[in-house]
Amino acid sequence: MGPWGLQPCEVVAVEHERLLSYSFAPGTLNTTITWRLAAEGSGTRLSLEHKGFDLDSPLGKAAFQGMGKGWPDVIQRLQDLLGV
Repeated sequence: MGPWGLQPCEVVAVEHERLLSYSFAPGTLNTTITWRLAAEGSGTRLSLEHKGFDLDSPLGKAAFQGMGKGWPDVIQRLQDLLGV
């Protein structure tokens, strides 16, 4: 996680082969990350949602800006790994 280091997380929702949702940094950042899988044509669409940033707090604003730049790298690494 770069400058964020290891962060506590708690799984908040699971739907087998469809969804994984977890809190990220509860007690400090208090955001939720959700990954979804959906059938699409002959493949599968992966979507990511990271929500709950408090843009009125310096921590929330810094996290939003930093993760907004970091998530595209994560997605690119996944694409490279999957060969898409």
